[in-house]
Amino acid sequence: MTIDNIVIRHAGLDDLDQLVTLENASFETDRLSRRSFRHWITTEHRALLVAEVAGKIVGYILIIYHPGTRLARIYSLAVAHQQRGSGIAKLLMAAGEQEAIEDGRLYLRLEVGTDNIAAINLYESLGFQKFGVYHDYYEDHKDALRYQKRIRRYREILEHRPVHWMRQTTPFTCGPASLMMAMHGLNKSYAPSQEEELNLWREATTIFMTSGHGGCHPVGLALAAKRRHFAVEVWINQSGTLFIDGVRSEEKKRVVELVDHCFKREAEEQGVKIHYANITQTDLIDAFNAGAIPLVLISTFRMDRKKAPHWVVMSGFDEDCLYMHDPDPEEGRQNELDCQYIPVAREDFDRMSCFGKNRLRAAVILWSA
Repeated sequence: MTIDNIVIRHAGLDDLDQLVTLENASFETDRLSRRSFRHWITTEHRALLVAEVAGKIVGYILIIYHPGTRLARIYSLAVAHQQRGSGIAKLLMAAGEQEAIEDGRLYLRLEVGTDNIAAINLYESLGFQKFGVYHDYYEDHKDALRYQKRIRRYREILEHRPVHWMRQTTPFTCGPASLMMAMHGLNKSYAPSQEEELNLWREATTIFMTSGHGGCHPVGLALAAKRRHFAVEVWINQSGTLFIDGVRSEEKKRVVELVDHCFKREAEEQGVKIHYANITQTDLIDAFNAGAIPLVLISTFRMDRKKAPHWVVMSGFDEDCLYMHDPDPEEGRQNELDCQYIPVAREDFDRMSCFGKNRLRAAVILWSA
């Protein structure tokens, strides 16, 4: 068989049987199911390519795109045993990278078992660079190496801070989870826990939102950080009551207004500075360079079309992107690695970092005391 015999194309539903057969023959653990293949063939934000020889599928690559960011991730790559060593994996990698480039992605990431020497050699030969390790990653408890490649322009090295990623444990504690990440990043002796996560939420919650439990007020988060002996300041681009637009009940509105007033009064009493202005990318980067870790309020609309307010942590920057830690992986679609150092292009960030019809912008900047 020669390279000329191989056809690389997009997968279709007619390929399901062959894909499942190839998957089961290629992996003993962490297999994609038939249902998973069907999902990835029919959903958006992905590229699923197959390598075909004489009408038979002998390899595939699945790349997932993360909505609202410029990150793509190689989720799975497989080549039939009898065709390994013939260049199919390299062809699939090249085709997948081109798909990601055409979709506007800046970075391509992957994970690989520490004992998979052939795959590691392939990835490194293609320009991927190791940037971390994930322990107990696979079902058989083996570790995985994390690799990344910048697939568009090569510029300055990423300026980042080693912020330990944490998952929020409830649907409404993105603020506390983000705050714990920042506080632990500034002071390694600070000990996050679920109890602490819930305590932070109780200290910072707005009580009500459009439905269900309230999210966290930027001033409430700042006050919680100050109680834990961190230096902090807040940026908000409006002086009125926050998060009240979608609250329909007049009684609930009065509660939200009272909470907003109490937070701001306590901030004045405690000497927590509130800047009533738009925080810019330059402001965030200057604070980051000065040793701070910012929390930024974003809208999830560009990621999940739900228009919910959501707190994330700034973990780095370069000439093209700001990088974020997101505490809330999308169930069934993302894992912990997908939510760390997420690249958000500079031109996309301003659209993402505002919420609601009043285009609320808010950030909480933390320093070690």
